[in-house]
Amino acid sequence: MNYYILAFLLFFHHPIVPVPHSSLLPDSQPEPKKMSGPANVVFKSVDGGQTWQDISKGLPEYMVPDLVERHGFFATDHGLFLRAGDWIYQCKPNSTASAWEKVIFLYPDRQAIAPGKDGIYAYNFNGQFLQKVKGTGTWLPVYTNFKEKEVETVFETSGGTVFIASRNGLFKSTNNGTTWKQVYTPGWVMKLVESNGVLMATSQNGILRSTDDGENWALVISEGGVGIDIECINGGFAAITYSTATNTRRVRTSYDGGKTWEPIDAGLPADFSIASIIQVGENFFCSHPKGIYKSSDKGKTWKLLLPSIKDKVFNLSVSGNVIYAIPRNGGC
Repeated sequence: MNYYILAFLLFFHHPIVPVPHSSLLPDSQPEPKKMSGPANVVFKSVDGGQTWQDISKGLPEYMVPDLVERHGFFATDHGLFLRAGDWIYQCKPNSTASAWEKVIFLYPDRQAIAPGKDGIYAYNFNGQFLQKVKGTGTWLPVYTNFKEKEVETVFETSGGTVFIASRNGLFKSTNNGTTWKQVYTPGWVMKLVESNGVLMATSQNGILRSTDDGENWALVISEGGVGIDIECINGGFAAITYSTATNTRRVRTSYDGGKTWEPIDAGLPADFSIASIIQVGENFFCSHPKGIYKSSDKGKTWKLLLPSIKDKVFNLSVSGNVIYAIPRNGGC
């Protein structure tokens, strides 16, 4: 994961800029051919992965595959939200075409975004947070008492507890950010999910679990490598971890609140770049260097639906029954 972290750091120090206008090019260079629009940046499926539509048109023309950063998009019931330049774009799940709406101006020094109960978060690696006031275009500073750096993400539980994950561990606040307590220390934490009072997180050491509102954490999957992904599924959780014994990423599910886990990747080609696992209806979808696979029997067998694009690995997000797929280097 070291080169993924390096790419993340470079991103925060080198913001995205548009391609220069042709008039700024030297006279010896020909004027570049005008593009009809971006392609292969975002794909969408509304029929359980049987067909996929490239919905990149409508995003800025300089957008290319892998330009979307790991913390630059998320999906909710309202569709997919994606950071592009200084704006957040939204594609609603019921849109019939590439209907991107430029919805929120994003402060240039807040490069990452995350969903929040009271509005979208915009934040940066240095631990500076803004939150959009619902129904307005106004951003207000939040969590100004948080003094840590190297921030990965921010997450709110259904009960109102706020977590900030960083490369230095996991921090918790139960009073809207007035005070913070570090609740996990051995290495970084990157993603959290919640279901039925159980919190799960990806970490430098594997997959973490908490049943006391994040006060204490137990390592429930550890194979010498890091936790890659964790998602809520029907009746449980699905996780991807890296195994140093096999030099591959493993895919597992749990139906007892994350206590025990069973592998579901026997039908997937073994690889060290498997990136995402989601469930839509009764079907699992897994992103793999070969493309997007689907399983209709809880992981016993898998079928390739959408081949990969130029060695990219798709990141998968779901909004209702709509699947979004974003190709990125290595998937992380």
